[in-house]
Amino acid sequence: MLQRDETTRTGPLGLTLDDVDGAAALIRDTVPPTPAYRWPLLCERLGVDLTLKHENQTPLGAFKVRGGLTYVDALRQRVPLVTRLISATRGNHGQSIAFAAARAGLRATLVVPEGNSPEKNAAMRALGAELIVFGADYEAARTHAAQLVASDPNAEFVPSYHRDLVLGVSTYARELFAAGAFDVVYVPIGQGSGISGVIAVRDLLGLDTDVVAVVPERFPVWARAFATRGAAEAAPSSSIADGMACRITDPTALPIVLGGVARVVTVSEDAIEDAMRWIFTDTHNVAEGAGAAPVAAVAAEHEQLRGKRVAAIVSGGNVDAAIFGPLLGARQEGAVAR
Repeated sequence: MLQRDETTRTGPLGLTLDDVDGAAALIRDTVPPTPAYRWPLLCERLGVDLTLKHENQTPLGAFKVRGGLTYVDALRQRVPLVTRLISATRGNHGQSIAFAAARAGLRATLVVPEGNSPEKNAAMRALGAELIVFGADYEAARTHAAQLVASDPNAEFVPSYHRDLVLGVSTYARELFAAGAFDVVYVPIGQGSGISGVIAVRDLLGLDTDVVAVVPERFPVWARAFATRGAAEAAPSSSIADGMACRITDPTALPIVLGGVARVVTVSEDAIEDAMRWIFTDTHNVAEGAGAAPVAAVAAEHEQLRGKRVAAIVSGGNVDAAIFGPLLGARQEGAVAR
């Protein structure tokens, strides 16, 4: 049973455990708790006692759906006259907004950069969103989305990082920590909502679990921020972990991440691809690049993780068949450690 100080403690963004549990109640009928499994073959391969939190098994195949539901619910109370939601996305955030908007009877317009995942684009359209392709990367798409909002008085811009988004996605951390005690949790970081939710719940529960942020080497912005203890930027690039393609640190997320993570691990494209193959081979789960990156980080740090109980967040499984099929047929790596 929770102690009184646990139920009244305030964490990052002013969140409380009552807030998190209220969000869980809101989304439970739509997003049942996702499993946290310890897969023996993967543990043997890595030489680590590893549990995967399967956010790839939500109704939209990614953790973002949780935040979309809580954000739109709060928005309807805050701005009851809004009729249209506009946002920029690489896919999973957009699906969550399209899904929640449709359930609330709102229109959704989503701006994606050129060359975005065709299957994620198709999924957003199938959920009822109007899709606009604009710009070379996410930052250009976000700027265009903001301009669209300025021309529509009934529209609301949905950011990729917001207190109500963090509240929703924090529910997966609540489920994970209810499943057992972990020494270390590896979390992919893009804009920062997921890892902020993990940090918030960890702190609200008073746990001493290390939260480790994972970034792709082609988008090292959070690694730079952690090294310099300040805001950072990265050059435009591309990565198989498109859900982590963040070039600029969010100013609201920055102090939460810098104050809450133990370290940032940078993983290569090859390492992410290997982890995608391992997860499929050893668990028969599909993980997109961002969802596999934490397992790549566990592999990189497996020596220092011996004797510890470790968790990794498989944040999503929305990878295009044109990418995943050839990847599975490519080279197969052996065990990292025995």
